[in-house]
Amino acid sequence: MRLRRVLESLTLVLFASIAAVRGLQNSAGVLEPPLDGDHRRFQWRGVDVAYTEAGEPSDPTLVLLHGINAAGSSGEFREVFADLAADYDWAPEDFVLTDLPGFGCSDRPPLRYSATFYEEFVAAFLSEFDEPQVLASSLTGAYVVKTARRDPDLVADLTLVCPTAVAGPEPPKTALRELLRAPVVGELIHGVLVSKPSIRYFNSDHGYYGADQPSTAWEDYEWQTGHQPNARHAVASFVAGFLNADASLGATLADLNQAGVKTTLVWGREAEITPLAEGRALAEEADCRLVVIDDTKLLPHVEFPDAVVSVLRGGQLAPESAAEERAG
Repeated sequence: MRLRRVLESLTLVLFASIAAVRGLQNSAGVLEPPLDGDHRRFQWRGVDVAYTEAGEPSDPTLVLLHGINAAGSSGEFREVFADLAADYDWAPEDFVLTDLPGFGCSDRPPLRYSATFYEEFVAAFLSEFDEPQVLASSLTGAYVVKTARRDPDLVADLTLVCPTAVAGPEPPKTALRELLRAPVVGELIHGVLVSKPSIRYFNSDHGYYGADQPSTAWEDYEWQTGHQPNARHAVASFVAGFLNADASLGATLADLNQAGVKTTLVWGREAEITPLAEGRALAEEADCRLVVIDDTKLLPHVEFPDAVVSVLRGGQLAPESAAEERAG
């Protein structure tokens, strides 16, 4: 009798938890693009990929590719986008920002996502443009580097913010991925990962240096994008290590440099997940330019967008907090 009551209680708790998680998904509503501009769709392997374009397609193209995390989206470049748009009159460009498959306003099919999947997507998406300049962050930076190494004519040059080839366990954990993909338990765990306390913890502990970053409105958007249907599947592969890029980033960048594609690395001096020591070693091995920005961690392009835009323009570094440690 006691066992039966325990089982009944556990069942009630389980169903209540499921109802709560799915209620949060329903309350999240339809996700709107985080940036102004022309909102377009790119069809790739049956996946409807969202991207935003601003400027004139006839102008040189700058493609911005966001990093991967539990609440990733093209909105990561919201501050850079605003600065670029403000500078448009004197430096016309065609700005293109995409939500990677499985994130943001793009389709989120229940796939077993992999680094190869994203590398192939990056190659396909960049080939839609005429040798664009590329700005990419974190793990996505490694996908861009591998893609450009296979076809150096695909890009004009690269600016990478705190790039890394590894963001999960090595070797990847199949059991963990399948647990997070599971209909009930996976939904519950994912709900914790994209809860507002978790989002705030990541932002304050790893993402941002400034106490006033990010805004409450942006945290609300991250919560909303994290609660879209099927959001857990790409995150499951990320957390379990299946999105780690199979590459020596320094050696691959060195090869790319030899092929004539110049790379600039941008690093937050206070970065912890990918510390500055890694950036210095990477710049040394690849013989490329390294720009370090004070008072910022993993997201210098959000906290000091003017510095990053200055790097993109190839001009002088605007704020006093930015320093070029290595010319490349």
